[in-house]
Parts: sequence; structure tokens; C-alpha cells
Amino acid sequence: MPRTVSDGGEDFDGDVSSQTGSHRYTDSNSTHHHHHHGYKVGFPPAKGLLAEFADGVKETFFADDPLREYKDQPRSKKLWLSLVHLFPVLDWARSYSFGKFKGDFVAGLTIASLCIPQDIGYAKLAFLPAHVGLYSSFVPPLVYAMMGSSRDIAIGPVAVVSLLLGTLLQEEIDPVKSPYEYSRLAFTATFFAGITQAMLGFFRLGFIIEFLSHAAIIGFMAGAAVTIALQQLKGFLGIKKFTKKSDIISVMESVWGNVHHGWNYQTILIGASFLAFLLTTKYIAKKNKKLFWVSAIAPLISVVISTFCVFITHADKQGVAIVKDIKQGINPPSFHLIYWSGPYLAKGFRIGVVAGMVALTEAIAIGRTFAAMKDYQIDGNKEMVALGTMNIVGSMTSCYVATGSFSRSAVNYMAGCKTAVSNVVMAIVVMLTLLLITPLFKYTPNAILASIIINAVVSLVDYETAYLIWKVDKMDFVALLGAFFGVVFASVEYGLLIAVAISLGKILLQVTRPRTALLGNLPRTTIYRNVEQYPEATKVPGVMIVRVDSAIYFTNSNYVKERILRWLRDEEEQQQEQKLSKTEFLIVELSPVTDIDTSGIHALEELLKALEKRKIQLILANPGPAVIQKLRSAKFTDLIGDDKIFLSVSDAVKKFAPKSALNV
Repeated sequence: MPRTVSDGGEDFDGDVSSQTGSHRYTDSNSTHHHHHHGYKVGFPPAKGLLAEFADGVKETFFADDPLREYKDQPRSKKLWLSLVHLFPVLDWARSYSFGKFKGDFVAGLTIASLCIPQDIGYAKLAFLPAHVGLYSSFVPPLVYAMMGSSRDIAIGPVAVVSLLLGTLLQEEIDPVKSPYEYSRLAFTATFFAGITQAMLGFFRLGFIIEFLSHAAIIGFMAGAAVTIALQQLKGFLGIKKFTKKSDIISVMESVWGNVHHGWNYQTILIGASFLAFLLTTKYIAKKNKKLFWVSAIAPLISVVISTFCVFITHADKQGVAIVKDIKQGINPPSFHLIYWSGPYLAKGFRIGVVAGMVALTEAIAIGRTFAAMKDYQIDGNKEMVALGTMNIVGSMTSCYVATGSFSRSAVNYMAGCKTAVSNVVMAIVVMLTLLLITPLFKYTPNAILASIIINAVVSLVDYETAYLIWKVDKMDFVALLGAFFGVVFASVEYGLLIAVAISLGKILLQVTRPRTALLGNLPRTTIYRNVEQYPEATKVPGVMIVRVDSAIYFTNSNYVKERILRWLRDEEEQQQEQKLSKTEFLIVELSPVTDIDTSGIHALEELLKALEKRKIQLILANPGPAVIQKLRSAKFTDLIGDDKIFLSVSDAVKKFAPKSALNV
């Protein structure tokens, strides 16, 4: 079957080819008549039911063609390839060299110095004991290094997931009254978070997380950053009685309600001075990219200095809250602590699914960002399996949900990491910390952890991108704001719900109200384009040309029909005013219509009837393969007549309105 291409680049190319196409026809008008003189609209070869179904499944679940490398390989090679697929470490470890290790070693030390103070703070954010934060920077990175395919991501506890877990878990169990049950529920949630992630990857359902649009994620992150910073006011101001809720109103009540007797001024002095120091180093690092390590090691330096100061001055006696004891030693097993039955199983499952999804979104976003910078590919589904396995193993070794951290991954990237070995180096440093130096953290003031977290989450507020989104797409910006205010004024889950709801609403709006356009003829060409985009395009007398800009499905078929009739009505009113010739032909340009269903065909039949009453002929131009096949199966082609279906608008105009086509 010959390919159906029209002369004006009329195939589905939006409104682009007009500039390039227009000067092809400036020569004499007779040349392009015999271009495709014999061409009719082609029908694709018929496919069996099974073949069609198989194609659909392949595009939906295996869009990246994962089995490509297994073709025509001997069995032993296939086995090796599937092992490499599960453990990419087998692939890159073979070409690993000392030169690469130098980069990884420096990067690993740098992110370790950043993650140790952060982990202690993030564990507090999730209302878990400080050592659990450190545990989560030891086992998960090791598992990820074997299974993950991103070279730059730094694995460990992160602010947003810690906040989410903290708020969801404390609704079920009070972490102060029953810390043991609380940590059990945390491990249960971590287990199910891992299961969720691994299952999404294994069943290749990675596209589910695409429902959180980029704009919604930016709003969500910014909202979470504000919420986290507000939560830190407890430690920063040294308030003892602080609200359990995370929304801005309750937090502000707690802060200002305690102004006279609740604020501890030594604490505020420590917090504020070190926060200023951290923000200064951040500013220096931003101005001079070579000095990025200054801001990376600043948190550790400030922890050391402040701990030393508190130890010498005995400030903890004057009411400065300190970390007290961090358990020494590496991760104890926690398999037996997971709730395998009882009411907490379901609660852990629910919390785990939410936390797993958020953690996944963040990790994949980070992985893709850095993969694009270094020009390598990461496989989303493989990443999900790696992250899932890592959290399942983590839940059995006393860790809570770990994922990729934005701030640490950026530092990792700048410090010159080459492979996932930087994560291994970090994990080993954390292990040594757990074994040897945790007692030294005893006098670390909570205020310093608050400053470190505030400093870390400031960078999650990406106002430049937010401004860009506002300029480009207002609807996207609404999603961003919805997510932001949802998190700040309600809670993290509501923010997520609003983000997903608005993103879905946007899609539904596009599906139910597609754009339609009136087309006109560009002077001296056979190209027909949107008259709004090209005001110079002229309408053909007696012919109305409408283009529908999306697939016609049950959600929008009625709207499309009514909209076309409305175009006609407006046109008729104009004709009566200006005494123009009446419309005799309605050409519907179907290039952008990728697909149609039975409701769509039904709407076309109703349109045909409505037009017959008005003595107007319906003509279809350039239907795609799926559309023409369905129209033929539904016998619509017999109803309208094969001579009314054309390859392009200009063909139809030539046939039915020859006067206007010739005086171009």
C-alpha cells in the first residue's frame, strides 16, 4: 500500500511545515496536479485480534524493549545478561579502575560528612531514635550500589520522606509514650514501601509515578521544605511543648504561644549563629562552584564546634536540649519487629505505599536529572526494583525508608563521583561512625540539627523554575500552587492528593474539551492552516474547513460534534450579514485525530444527519490508519461514500470547489 503523504506536508505536523512548505509552490500552479493523481486514502493491512492485543501490551508495559539484547544469544550468555540486568555492578565493576576510585573516594567522604549530621536530624523529623537515621545510611546504599543504575545518586534518609513518615506514623502511635511500637510500625511501613517500589518495577508499572507532574512535584517539594523548616522551630527556639500537627497555623500558635517563657535564648543563639554560618557557606559555594566542598563539610564542622562548646560550658544544664545518647554498634536485625499480623499490618501497609511512592518519585527524578547531565541512560523500572529491594532489606536491618537525596546527590556529582562506589565509601564511613564515634555526639545540641535541616531544605524551594512555569503554562502553575498550599496549610498527604488531583484534572480537561480550529488557505500555496495562527490565510468561499485536534473518544465526541455545528452556525450568521455564498461543503481535517471509538463514530453519523438537513456535504480529509479502519468496519465509509474521503484538504477543495482552488 503506498504511503499516504499529501503535498502540503499536510500530515500531522501541527502548524509547522507552512513556512518551509510555502515556497515550494510559488512556481507555476500546474506542476503539483499529478503529484499523487492516483492516490486514494490507504487502508492499513488487517491485523489479527491477538496481534493487536500483543502490540498494545508491548507498548504499554515494555515500551523500552527490554528483551532487545537477549536476541539470538546462547543460553549461558542469556543467563549472564539477566544477572547483569538485576545486578548492574557485574557490568561496571569489570571496567573499574584506580583513577575512578580516587574520584569516588573523595566524593564518598564528602557525602558521608554531610549525611551524618543530616541523618541524625532527619531521624528526629520522623520521631525515630537518632541511630536509626545512621543505620539507614549504612545498609541501603550498599544494596543500591549492587542493583542501581544511577552513578550519581546518594542514598539515605531524606527530609520529605522523613516528614511524611513522621506525620503519618504519629497519627497511629504516640512516639513519646510507646517508642518501641512506634519503631515497629516504622519498620513495617518501610517493608511495604519497599514491596510497593519493587512491585511497580517488576510489573513495569513505572508510568504510574508519571501522574505527579513536574510542576506538582516542585510545588510539593517547596511546601514540604516550608513545613520542615517550621517543624525545626521547636529545636531552634528550644520550645518544650510543641504541636504534633504539621500545618502552618498550629505551628505558629505553638511558636508565638510560647514566646515569653518557652523560648530558650542560649538555644536560639547557638541555632542562629550556626544557621548564618551554614547559609554563608552555601552562598560561597553557589558563587564559586570550585568551593562546593565548603558547604558540604560545613554541617559537620558546625556539629563538632557546637558540641565542643556545649560540653565545655555545660549549657545542657541551662536548658539547651541535646541529642543525649546514640546507640553504639551497627544495625541489629529487625525482621521479627515487623508487624506480620494484627491491626498495625494494614496501617503499616497504607503508610508504606504512600511513603514508597513519594520516595520513588524523588529518586527517579534525581536519577534522571544527573543521568541527563552525564549523558547516560537509567532504566526506571530497574531503578524501582533496586530501590524496593534496598528498602525491603533495610526494613529487616532496622532502617527506615531511604531514597535519593537531592542535596547529597548534587554534592556527590560535584565532588567528582564516577560510579556507585561513592555510596559504598559513604556507607563504610557511616559504619565506622556507628562503631567508634557515636558517643561523641552526646552533647550535640538539637538546635544545631535544626539549623542543618533548615539549611538543607532551603534548596528544595526552587522559585526560579516556579516563575518559569508561571510564564509558560498557567495551568501547570495552578497544580504547583495547589500542591504547595496543600502541604503548608493541611498536611503532606493532602498536598500529594491535591497535586495528583490537579494533574489528573488537567488531563481530563484536555480529553473532554479538545481544541478545534478553522483552517484557511495560505495565499499562493495548497496549504491549509489555522486562521488564528496565520491571519493572512483566506477562507475558501462555500467551503468550511475544521480541524479536530485530538482523538475522538466517548469523553469528547459529543463536544466535537456540537463545536463543529457551532462553527457552522457562526459562519452562517456572518454569511447573512455580508451576503456571501452559502456553505455547501464541510471538510473535517482528521490529521491530528489519532484514534476514534464507537461513540466517536456515532457522533460523526449524527453530524452527517444534521448536515444533510442543511444540504451541506460532509467531507473527511486525511484520516489516519486507526480511524479509517474503524470507519470502514462501522460501514461509515459506505454511508458517506468513498468519494468523500480525501488524502488532503487541498485535494478535497480541488475536487469540490474548483473555482476557488484555481484562482489561488
